[in-house]
Amino acid sequence: MGKILVLWGLVFVGVLGVSKGYEYDEYLNGTEEVFAQDSGFGVSAKNNPLTVGLTVIHGAAAQRAVCLDGTLPGYHLHRGYGSGANSWLIQLEGGGWCDTVRSCVYRKKTRRGSLNHMEKEVVFAGILSNKVELNPDFFNWNRVKLRYCDGASFAGDGENKAAGLHFRGQRIWWAAMRDLKAKGMGHAKQALLSGCSAGGLASILKCDEFRELFPSSTKVKCLSDGGLFLDAVDVAGGHTLRNLFHGVVKLQGVHRNLPRTCTNHLDPTSCFFPQNLISSIKTPLFLLNAAYDSWQVTASLAPPAADPHHYWGACKMNHAHCSTSQIQFLQRFRDYMVHVVKGFANSPKNGVFLNSCFAHCQSERQDTWFSDNSPLIGNKGIALAVGDWYFDRAGCKAIDCAYPCDKTCHNLVFR
Repeated sequence: MGKILVLWGLVFVGVLGVSKGYEYDEYLNGTEEVFAQDSGFGVSAKNNPLTVGLTVIHGAAAQRAVCLDGTLPGYHLHRGYGSGANSWLIQLEGGGWCDTVRSCVYRKKTRRGSLNHMEKEVVFAGILSNKVELNPDFFNWNRVKLRYCDGASFAGDGENKAAGLHFRGQRIWWAAMRDLKAKGMGHAKQALLSGCSAGGLASILKCDEFRELFPSSTKVKCLSDGGLFLDAVDVAGGHTLRNLFHGVVKLQGVHRNLPRTCTNHLDPTSCFFPQNLISSIKTPLFLLNAAYDSWQVTASLAPPAADPHHYWGACKMNHAHCSTSQIQFLQRFRDYMVHVVKGFANSPKNGVFLNSCFAHCQSERQDTWFSDNSPLIGNKGIALAVGDWYFDRAGCKAIDCAYPCDKTCHNLVFR
């Protein structure tokens, strides 16, 4: 690509990107695709990528369905046509979480917490593209990107009046669904709920709720991209991500909106981890994930607090610089992920594409979703695997062999 991509002080170049210098709280606020500021989202300029304007949900105010700073939420909608006129794809935006008052106050001054800071237009690429040659199965569907401005994967409901914080992710979700149903989604013949990163976690949390929005005759499925966050031990033997999720759940009142099938036997923090949810979801669900998820490696497995001497500094920035023992640690993480999805994959209704790449979010980027050199497992790329599964053309239970066997990866490299 050769582009320089910037996201909140992170700089990315190379196949999918490179980074340098960040505040840890700031990084935790940015789990979505690290290439968000790449105007082409992996699409070359000659393809004239589609940009879609922001629609504000004005009716959300009456429902107190507001962003962290109290402003209204919004989404980007590109209408379908022809055979896709009555089909809807809802993409839940990612972008990390905030687990403390301090981090949420910071967040509400960004596009992840305020309508005032959101882009008024965004690129639709990958699974959101409107071009048949770039998105053969969903190009003419009604395609929606729901903006993420609550910091709890659309699951919180509470407030902190002293800090001027509104934790209304659950209400934003329902306000958006009501608004979209009024615009035709209620008559959908086919529907797919998707999400990337924190939005991929949300697509798991909301999957069965999404199913309930439609009559039984509607074909409804869900896709989680880069959302399989694991309750894993970090390099210091601690639980960095569990501690973060505990703060999110407690601060934002997430416990009220977690699936009862989980909370009736596990604590609320455990029920924010997908590994404890996926097997009980009734709606067909597809898990798309990198086995060496680059965000989890950097922020969950080897965060600055767990690696004060920067032993993991070079390795987490570029897997080619990992020592033998570090690769062994990462292989155990991959083994854990494979173990987590095994029971889930046994259900014929579910799908899996778990590739052995150092990446994070692969459905919204054109070069990883559908292009001449997209990542493959066997001879099948991501877009074809998801399409085959959604339309029941073929099942997909694709789990890649361990690193370094896959030569088709678009790996993230940080500097």
